[in-house]
Amino acid sequence: MGAVTAIKNEKQKYSFREAGFRRIMVALTCASILNFSNLYFVQPIMPMLVRTYDISSATAGLSLSIAVISMIIGLLFFGFLSDRMGRTRIMHITLVCTIFPLILMPLVSSFEFFLMLRFLQGFFMAGLPAAAIAYIGEEVAPGSINLGITMYIAANGIGGMIGRIFTGYIADHTSWETSVFALMGLTLILFCIYFVTLPKSHFFQPSKISMKKDLSGMMSHLKSPTLFPAFAMGILLQFTFTGIWTYLPFYLENEPFNLTVKNISFTYLAYCLGFIGPIIAGRISLFMKKTTLVSIGTLILIGGALLTNFHSLTVAVLGLCLTCFGFFIAHSLMAAIVNERAAHHKGGASSIYLVSYYFGVATGGTLAGLVWEAAGWRGVTAVSLALIPAVLWLTASYRKVYQWVRGR
Repeated sequence: MGAVTAIKNEKQKYSFREAGFRRIMVALTCASILNFSNLYFVQPIMPMLVRTYDISSATAGLSLSIAVISMIIGLLFFGFLSDRMGRTRIMHITLVCTIFPLILMPLVSSFEFFLMLRFLQGFFMAGLPAAAIAYIGEEVAPGSINLGITMYIAANGIGGMIGRIFTGYIADHTSWETSVFALMGLTLILFCIYFVTLPKSHFFQPSKISMKKDLSGMMSHLKSPTLFPAFAMGILLQFTFTGIWTYLPFYLENEPFNLTVKNISFTYLAYCLGFIGPIIAGRISLFMKKTTLVSIGTLILIGGALLTNFHSLTVAVLGLCLTCFGFFIAHSLMAAIVNERAAHHKGGASSIYLVSYYFGVATGGTLAGLVWEAAGWRGVTAVSLALIPAVLWLTASYRKVYQWVRGR
């Protein structure tokens, strides 16, 4: 009887051909753009924050890092909470709380208060990524889940791109304070679309597993010789990528480029190649090892980063495009590698990878600032070379998995 009910329930879930699936994707796309535009909007206006608050470029980088640090805390908190309270409730509450700090940010007189608001905002930003993928897995038919998750992840990149370009363009014509108020207006519109479009949750079942057991299962992954290199790779990938894009405005506003904030914000259109990369990599992964593709993506990222050192805007933009293309190839496949290598608590393994990924964002936004101040742009891009031993470590651990499987 239970099996019959399960089959019936699976049939009632939304497939990609149904209107319910399209409603889910529209709602989560709006929520994702809202969330990640709020996370990354500070990057193009950092030089303005330096001048407004009389701070260093490394200190301005805290405006991103502090939000990501609190987001990491929030991921662990809301991940457990969504298993007990429900996915939609967590997403509704946290999205509202993400918008609220935008009202106050342009009004505070000190950078310390600005950072406090960013910390609060980052914590609530974690609610969407902590619940959205689980919501898709519960409400979407099995054959359409991968498509749904891919579309949601693509929307994350769109959100980051829109937040950077939108605020950068408006800030250049008016002020960074005006750009934040404009972002608040945009996010309110996106939230309204999300709220009226998202279908109710029909298949959520509250978790009855104790938090202690969940934590114990998750933490065991940190001791895995095959998973730990993947987590380390996640940190280094995002550290390199975030460092480049965080300190890019400081690089491009100086000689020989002398770009305005508006023109710098247009360079974030390079993210468009980040949408193409995962699609290509996903198809090729049917015929090639994922670790090989991660290695190729990493080399493309490194090559693109080093190209930006040429004092030609055309070559620098080409380098940025390659950096995005390579990064998203490598990153899009890392989650799949983690899922394959985890023998148990796959969700926990994915959560740890997500935490390591955002840890890379946090450290890349701040520690790369110290590299920038000490060694300039060449130093920031040279950090990418640290990915070479990391990807070799990842590949070597793959061989261990393969040999273990063959031995069985």
